[in-house]
Amino acid sequence: MAIMKKIGTAVLGLAILVGGIGKFVPYIFMSLPFPLSIILWAFTGNEMPPYFMTDAWKEDEIDSWTKDGDLVVATGPKMGTTFMLYCTHQIRTKGTDDGDELFPDVSISTPWPDFRQSRAGNWAEQKDRYNTTVLGDGRKMKDLWDHPTYPFRIFKSHYAPPVLPVRKEGGKKLKYLVVVRNGIDVAASMTHFYTSHTEEFRKLWGGYPPIIPEEEAAGDEPPAAVKDLLPTGPMKGFFWGYVNSWWPYRNDPNVLMLHYSNARKDLKGHVAKIAKFLEVDLTKVELETVTERCSLEHMKKVNRFRYKMPLNQDKGMWDVDKSCLIVSGALTNTGGVGTGAAKFSDKVVALWKKAEEDEFGHNPAMLKWVREGGEFPAV
Repeated sequence: MAIMKKIGTAVLGLAILVGGIGKFVPYIFMSLPFPLSIILWAFTGNEMPPYFMTDAWKEDEIDSWTKDGDLVVATGPKMGTTFMLYCTHQIRTKGTDDGDELFPDVSISTPWPDFRQSRAGNWAEQKDRYNTTVLGDGRKMKDLWDHPTYPFRIFKSHYAPPVLPVRKEGGKKLKYLVVVRNGIDVAASMTHFYTSHTEEFRKLWGGYPPIIPEEEAAGDEPPAAVKDLLPTGPMKGFFWGYVNSWWPYRNDPNVLMLHYSNARKDLKGHVAKIAKFLEVDLTKVELETVTERCSLEHMKKVNRFRYKMPLNQDKGMWDVDKSCLIVSGALTNTGGVGTGAAKFSDKVVALWKKAEEDEFGHNPAMLKWVREGGEFPAV
C-alpha cells in the first residue's frame, strides 16, 4: 500500500512538472526524441504544429503593425500559399525585373506572422526584429517587405476567422485573399510536404514533421500527414475548420475567395481578378508579363521559396543566412489538380470522401465547389 502511494505521488509530481513545462517553457520538449516531443507539446495544450502562433492577429494587437491596404494571403496549408504570395508580389511590382530583386526569399518579402522562427520565440520579440534585422547581403529585411514603392504590403497566414479579425470594426482596413483546394489534393501535397522539410528544421522542432516513406503513403493505413488533417487529427482546423470558417465571409468586400483548380486552369483570368481586388491597374503587356511570372515554370526557375528564418535566435542550431525550412524545389513540385487520389489507396480515398460528406454535407453546394471548383455557388 505504501509503495502504491509513493508511486501515485511520483506520478502526480511528474504530471505537475510536465504541465508546468508545457505552460511556461514548452520549447524544452523540442529537445526530446520524436514523437515524445510532439506528444508532450500537444498534450499540454500547445498549438500544433509547434511553430505556429496566433498572437499577431489579436484585435488589440493587429493595428500595432498593420496599415490600411495591407494584404493577408490567408490560404490553408497546401492550398497554393506560396503560389499566391509570389503572384501578388508580381502584381504589386507589375512584373518588373526589380520585383524579383526585392524577393530573395518568400519569408523575407512576404512575412509570415503566424510563424515562430525560434524555439522560444514569440510574436512580441519577433515583431521588433522584422524591422531591425539586417540580412547577410547587408540589406535591411524591412526594405524588402515594406519597400516604399509597394502599393500594399503582403503577409502570410494559414488561419481563418475568428483568429483573423476580418470584420473588426474600426482600425486598419485589410484585405484577405483566401484559396480553397480539393481536399484529397491537399492531403497528397501535405504528405509530400512533410518529407520535404530539411533535417535542420526537424532537429529544431523535435523531429517534426516526420518523414513519410512512399510505401506508407500508398498503404491502406492513412499516412501521418493525412491522419493529422482528418477531422480527428491535431491539424483538422487547417482544412475542415478553414473551409467552414471562411465560407460565411466569401462575399465580404475585403475578402476574395478563389479555388485553386480555377486559378491553375485560368491563370491569366485570375491574375486580372486578383489585380482588380487589389486595385492595381495592369496594362495588357503587364498582365501578360505578370501571368508568365506567376506560372509554375517561372517559379521553378527563380526558386526563391525555401523559407529562410532570418529572425531565428537558436545559435548553433540554425544558420540564418544558409539554413532553410524546405529542401530546394519542393514547393514548386507539380501544382497538381485532381491528381491527389492517385497517391493513396482506395481505402484512404474513401475514408477522406466520407469525412468530406460528414463535415461539408450540410451544404451540398459548398461540398461540390470544394471538391471541383468551377462556378462560385450562389448560396
